Amino acid sequence: MTLKEKITDEYIWTTEPIMDAEEVSESVDKMIEIADEFAIGFAEWIRVCKIKGRPYDFENTQELLVIYKEEKDL
Repeated sequence: MTLKEKITDEYIWTTEPIMDAEEVSESVDKMIEIADEFAIGFAEWIRVCKIKGRPYDFENTQELLVIYKEEKDL
């Protein structure tokens, strides 16, 4: 499942008609976990790329992020 799909699924859950503060808090916590998993995956990918000496041609970190998402089908 892509990052967008994970966040969309979680967002849909948070927009249910009847919610209390605890439900919102739990949903936000889940979104933070999803973002953390993504960030850790990106950092690990960069580390492995450096170890393997993979030559990526990029101008900035945004371009590197695009490469990562393309490789991982995110």
